[in-house]
Amino acid sequence: MDLQITSQNNLFQVTGTLNKFNVHHFKKEFSNIFDKQNALTINIQNVTSIDRYGVNALAQLHNEALVKGKKLSIIGMGCDDLYEHFKSEESVA
Repeated sequence: MDLQITSQNNLFQVTGTLNKFNVHHFKKEFSNIFDKQNALTINIQNVTSIDRYGVNALAQLHNEALVKGKKLSIIGMGCDDLYEHFKSEESVA
């Protein structure tokens, strides 16, 4: 399934796959978002697959929120790929 991003107020629903072939769409959707919003919630419940490019895009968004002093919440269990990535990062630290 292709990547779909829908929004209602400050809640963004991400559906489908997030990978190197469509990560540009994700980045474009959220470029300069913190210039317009103080808080942002991204629901990844319906993300079926994510690769390292997608994980990096989420991490970059998180870093931007930190730098600009904004709030970013990522909700939903998402896919196992994302869970495994953060699980492996925890064990390294």
